[in-house]
Amino acid sequence: MALFLEEGYANVTVEAVAEASSVSRRTVFRHFESKDELAFPDHTERLGLVERCLVESAPGTDPVEAVIAATEESLRDFLSRPELVLRRYKLTRVVPELRKREVIEHERYVALTRSYLRDHLPPDAPPFQATALAALIDAIHRSALGNWVRGGGVTDAVAELVAGMEWVRGLMVGQSTFSTSPLLLALLPDTPQTRRVLTSLRDAAEELR
Repeated sequence: MALFLEEGYANVTVEAVAEASSVSRRTVFRHFESKDELAFPDHTERLGLVERCLVESAPGTDPVEAVIAATEESLRDFLSRPELVLRRYKLTRVVPELRKREVIEHERYVALTRSYLRDHLPPDAPPFQATALAALIDAIHRSALGNWVRGGGVTDAVAELVAGMEWVRGLMVGQSTFSTSPLLLALLPDTPQTRRVLTSLRDAAEELR
């Protein structure tokens, strides 16, 4: 990450990364399929953490609570590696390819929690609920983490996430006190065009912050 920031992402070769890490080029490619993956060395491990949290949930645990607990563990793991996360944020702001890769990485979390909710929500739950809840919980998680990195690691991301999850619980029982405005949930087809539009909207929102 330091090499990418100091010398420019496009100028750093895999060989340079291998040399700086005191390993062979072959070793690098044993762990990473491409250069783009080098910026996200922790995501596969963290996905495993989230999956373990879900699988090891106590019998009878509400599935939404299981996803919330796993998401909190995911955030704490992000925060345990502040230097990596903060450097990656700086890098993804200046390398569009990595921002796109970041979207793909986050979608892996959503896919995991969405699948879990589909399998564990009550049979009479609305068909959109698993997709909507997985996306909402992930959005709150990304907001808390995003505010933390934009602030240089000084905000209380865990407290923000906890507050957001309380809001989710309120929505589940129809007692949210955060706003009197109605909540709009949109279900969109998972297509390349939809992803491009959502990425453009997100980037535009980032620029307005």
